[in-house]
Amino acid sequence: QVQMVESGGGLVQAGGSLRLSCTASGGTFRSWGKGWFRQAPGKEREFVAGISWTSSSTLYADSVKGRFTISRDNAKDTVYLQMNSLKPEDTAVYYCAAGRASYTRAEAMDYWGKGTLVTVSS
Repeated sequence: QVQMVESGGGLVQAGGSLRLSCTASGGTFRSWGKGWFRQAPGKEREFVAGISWTSSSTLYADSVKGRFTISRDNAKDTVYLQMNSLKPEDTAVYYCAAGRASYTRAEAMDYWGKGTLVTVSS
């Protein structure tokens, strides 16, 4: 079964950092766009960051720009999300996804992980 598997979530104090990882399982997505999305309790899923398969293009939501960095290692078929200066409003389940035609639009992503919970305490 092809799936994405996230790791690295947890509890952190405001101002702290976490690094999320996402690896493909049962398939390869080395030449696909990859994105991170999140869903906070009671809210819609939202785009966080995306990266093209060559890493030549990255995009960020305004709310995380300057604090989060997305990167990828195609040799490991893994995408990362470095999160610094975390705020309580960053608390959410974070999902990674792979898309053949997009790395920013949730509706266009083809494979999703099950998510990893990030909790930021004030």
